[in-house]
Amino acid sequence: MIDRSLPTLVAVAHGSPDPRAEPAVRALARLVRALRPSVPVELAHLDNDRPRLADTLARLRGSAVLVPLLFSRGFHVKHDIPGALAPVADRLRATVAGSLGPHPLLAEALHSRLVEAGYRPGSAVVLAAAGSSDPESAAGTAYTAAMLSTRLGGVPVLPAYASAATPTVPDAVAALRAQGHREVALASCFTAPGQFAERCARAAPGVVAAPLGSHPALARLVLHRYDQARRAANPAAALAATAG
Repeated sequence: MIDRSLPTLVAVAHGSPDPRAEPAVRALARLVRALRPSVPVELAHLDNDRPRLADTLARLRGSAVLVPLLFSRGFHVKHDIPGALAPVADRLRATVAGSLGPHPLLAEALHSRLVEAGYRPGSAVVLAAAGSSDPESAAGTAYTAAMLSTRLGGVPVLPAYASAATPTVPDAVAALRAQGHREVALASCFTAPGQFAERCARAAPGVVAAPLGSHPALARLVLHRYDQARRAANPAAALAATAG
């Protein structure tokens, strides 16, 4: 049963014109609800899909934790999402959780999707991400790549980006080939299908993992970020959410 005294978990997706994107993030939100039935869970989008973040926030009262369904601390996490809270600050106590990555649960989900796609042990990997001009975002993606490499037994995992950063997927593939790696797989560090995920997949020479979608490890990570943000905002009250 939902406990309305708990802050609402608002899962904030980027949004995409791809019609497959919204069902994918809705499936993730449903899994988050199933894992923690006591927590009110809402979905919001920064662009394209509905509901938009401003519309979701306009309906809420009390308190909320906004969990970005984004994998590094770029412009959306640092500016767009906090900025959306300004118009509702007089009636909604809200905080923004950290980005989903880097974290071992993210590496677990990426590893699992690679195996599902037919990854051959020993193959090098390109970790495809959206990209950002923010250096903190690139550092986070590089850390995620290192964690994924560890899970794969130490094979090279090179970050690559669909936009705003380098290298591109073709450049990362070429770099791995130059190091002597014949088989190169692509890990998709995307929540849902969309333009960036498709662009990266088309440039991959071999196994292509699906976007993470409603992977159980990703759902657990969403709840972990929610709990972290609650503890930071109100350490005494945060214990109640984990009991549900």
